[in-house]
Amino acid sequence: MWFSTRPQSVAWQICRRFCVAAMWLGLLTPVAASADSIDQAKRIHDRIAGVPPDPATLLDMRDDIDAGDALAAALTATDAPEFYSVTLKNFAAPWTNRERSVFVPLDDYIATVIGMVRDDVDFRLLLSGDILYTGSGSGIPSYSLDNNNHYEALEAAGTDLQANLQATTQSAVTGLPTEATAGIMTTRSAAKAFFIDGTNRAMFRFTMWNHLCLDMEQVRDITRVPDRIRQDVSRSPGGDSRVFLNSCIGCHSGMDPLAQAFAYYDYEYDVVNDPDGQAGRINYNASGQTDPVTGTRVEEKYFNNALNFEHGFATPDDSWENYWRDGPNKLLGWDNSLDGFGNGAKSMGQELAHSQAFARCQVTNVFENVCLRPPQDGDDHQQIDAMTSSFQNNGYSLRRVFAESAVYCMGE
Repeated sequence: MWFSTRPQSVAWQICRRFCVAAMWLGLLTPVAASADSIDQAKRIHDRIAGVPPDPATLLDMRDDIDAGDALAAALTATDAPEFYSVTLKNFAAPWTNRERSVFVPLDDYIATVIGMVRDDVDFRLLLSGDILYTGSGSGIPSYSLDNNNHYEALEAAGTDLQANLQATTQSAVTGLPTEATAGIMTTRSAAKAFFIDGTNRAMFRFTMWNHLCLDMEQVRDITRVPDRIRQDVSRSPGGDSRVFLNSCIGCHSGMDPLAQAFAYYDYEYDVVNDPDGQAGRINYNASGQTDPVTGTRVEEKYFNNALNFEHGFATPDDSWENYWRDGPNKLLGWDNSLDGFGNGAKSMGQELAHSQAFARCQVTNVFENVCLRPPQDGDDHQQIDAMTSSFQNNGYSLRRVFAESAVYCMGE
């Protein structure tokens, strides 16, 4: 990266950029004497915001570092508008699509992540809150259930997301009942990516991958009871029941009882005229609404390929249960204050977000984003442990995790 390979004559850089201001303020001698802390301040700001700090911010950060409070310096760096419009946008973007691409436009999922970090919202609400962030500005269209124009216009206009994102609720903007809201899982963007077609297992799989840092093979456990595996899963793939007993059961026995929480959700679009679903919207069968095929609130997709094994589990409602609270996946650190079962995506999202695995995953994601590498050795893993504890003890503020990561890596 440019900030680690270019010549590092700090005194020259400071004189060249800020000599006149420093002389006027009587700061020239202290700046030259504190070259190390100046360099560290610049590095912290670069790690967090991706741009150099302005002269005043640089000196404030330097003073904090010299006073032994590098964390305060790093938190100052999170005030840079680029932290929100670039760093956090690129941080959240891969979570919004199956290709895990960063090259996607701003949307309600990404904007909600950015707003939650800015406002130090308890990040566990990411998977359960009735929360949404929208923007404002001249010529910006209103939020729409049917397209992403609002957010694309915000991005095209170069809107300062730090200043212009506004917290609201999904229930107020999208019409979802409060009890049906589940953080980013019930945003339009997530629905378009993960509720579209299929059987809604994609929403569960990608939520686990993005926010617990675990794909299905990593939580595979063939010792769980298979009583809630749906009818579409063959019990003898290719005519060999051993494949089911030694492979399929490992993921589906835990995933299917949890993904049942999404039984009332779908992403509806015109398959013929809009095959990519660009103009679709999230649908939720609220109380009193029924699917015309199932005759219940359960979406038809939960009965796709039901003849694969007609004696399998026929989904009656959106009740869910976490079979992984026992067995090897108990190590994910489930919250014993929760029941481990319930109805709907909101309570299931709480189950996932209150786990130790969720907390550690967020910290690891931030560490890799800020330090530009995965944890590599014992010191790194001890730092991840320490930051996970700090995350949990400081209101699940992800902004603080960015600051702590930048401090840890400022000498690299």
